[in-house]
Amino acid sequence: MERRWLKHYDPEVPHDIEIPAKTLPELFKDTVARFPEHPYLIFMRRAFSYREIEALARNFAAVLAALGMRKGSRIALNLPNSPQFVFCFLGALQAGCTVIPFNPIYTEREVKYQLGNCEAELMVTLSRFYPRIRKVKGESNLHTIISTSIKEYLPRWLRPLYGAFMEKKSGDRVKVAPGDHHLPELMKKYSTAPVPEVRVEPASPACIMYTGGTTGLPKGAILTHRNLVANIITFYSWIPDMEEGEEIGVALLPFFHAYGLSTCLTLTAIYCGTLLLIPHFDVKMLLKTIHRYRPTLFPGVPTMYIALINHPDLNRYDLSSLRICVSGAAPLPLEVLKRFEELTGCRMLEGYGLTEATTGTHFNPVSGKRKIGSVGIPLPGTRARIVDPVDPDREMEVGAVGQMAVQGPQITPGYLNNPEETENVMHRGWLLTGDLARMDEDGYFYIVDRQKEMIISGGYNIFPREIEEVLYAHEKIKETAVVGLPDPYRGEIAKAFLVLREGETMTEEELLDYCRQELARYKVPHRVEFREELPLSMVGKVLKRLLREEELAKQEKEGASGK
Repeated sequence: MERRWLKHYDPEVPHDIEIPAKTLPELFKDTVARFPEHPYLIFMRRAFSYREIEALARNFAAVLAALGMRKGSRIALNLPNSPQFVFCFLGALQAGCTVIPFNPIYTEREVKYQLGNCEAELMVTLSRFYPRIRKVKGESNLHTIISTSIKEYLPRWLRPLYGAFMEKKSGDRVKVAPGDHHLPELMKKYSTAPVPEVRVEPASPACIMYTGGTTGLPKGAILTHRNLVANIITFYSWIPDMEEGEEIGVALLPFFHAYGLSTCLTLTAIYCGTLLLIPHFDVKMLLKTIHRYRPTLFPGVPTMYIALINHPDLNRYDLSSLRICVSGAAPLPLEVLKRFEELTGCRMLEGYGLTEATTGTHFNPVSGKRKIGSVGIPLPGTRARIVDPVDPDREMEVGAVGQMAVQGPQITPGYLNNPEETENVMHRGWLLTGDLARMDEDGYFYIVDRQKEMIISGGYNIFPREIEEVLYAHEKIKETAVVGLPDPYRGEIAKAFLVLREGETMTEEELLDYCRQELARYKVPHRVEFREELPLSMVGKVLKRLLREEELAKQEKEGASGK
């Protein structure tokens, strides 16, 4: 395979890359054959070789077949970064199933919506979340729930400690209802059962990743085996000195997000690296992991890098092993980039991608010219152009701002059960990203703004409409509007403006308590303001632009006064 970077991007010059006509399980099998004893995962000081994960994946594929799952069945994973996520993901694909990752901190309402949309038949969930899933089981297509605990794949010496100190606190000890199962019992029961031999084409769906679009409701982007493989191949080709069997990566990005799934789990599965699994973001745990295991690669989001450079004990930890760090999902502040590179000596690469493109379309070159503030140039096999936001058939001149459109083998074929939204974003073979951008004379791209109202906070996508719908459901609230505001730590935060019904009163804490019950933690507004009225257009539409401009002016004034 050619390992290179492009010094100049010309949309008219082909720069394709060969994508093997294989599925992810087929390529993983090849990796296991070459490096059977190499450590694939390290989780809480326990190492799992490629051979061990393959055996667990085959075992889980046999479990699925025994439970009646077949080619095309949809399997949901409601798990943090853990060995269970990895072997259940690979095993489900081997059985010919389609995987739908869930965010484990989703509320009951959010789980119910996603289950109804994807029509998953079986879910593997962490035990502590089992009661929440059980409540909505009867209101969905879900007929089997498999419960698992973190302790089941910890080192033997750590399991008693976990049981003594964590199970009571986290609610991890759960008795499942009739018809549901515990994962260890199923794996043992079907340990010698035949593994299904299923023929899956590269164009078959591998997973469904939920994202947002021009509306506030999450949509399921279908990612095929070819999409996932193409993303892996192009990313690997972009790093000239990346060597099989030599790289150690930090897997802190959640696997239920396309960014974490592609740059951590699947990339390492094919090119034989070692993944350091971190189930949740804890900056001290991250520092200790880097110090102990000496990783070379770290894909993250700006919030993670900000937390690292501002940690009071940073100088106690050695981060010098890091060679390449990737930042995506939100704009990376220049000062953060500079400070992080000074502290570690590694090269920070800022890129661009979206779930509909299996996460990656652009990156700054590893060894070539890097332009600060740019998301770089398209990855091999990917084409990009700037088009008129109103007329996508009209391409903009170099330097002009328009909508980013991308094309390549990693682009989704569309949204699950949503032909209208698919038609909105797919135009003559190009994916319309909804992001405003420009391209300079050297072919480097710069993201200017978003056409969507989506808020990106700490790498998470937040859709104001979803929050507004929850707020409108409260009996005391008459009107509401949610806007995104700049934040030095998270990139953006959500602020909610509210008008209460006549005669009603409400405190900020009362409102936030309500939101915490109905929304995942990262979607809960960070700021709240009660008003007598909201600015409206002539047709009665809330003018969010004015609200945001007022807040920006207020922030600027406070900054000037030193508050």
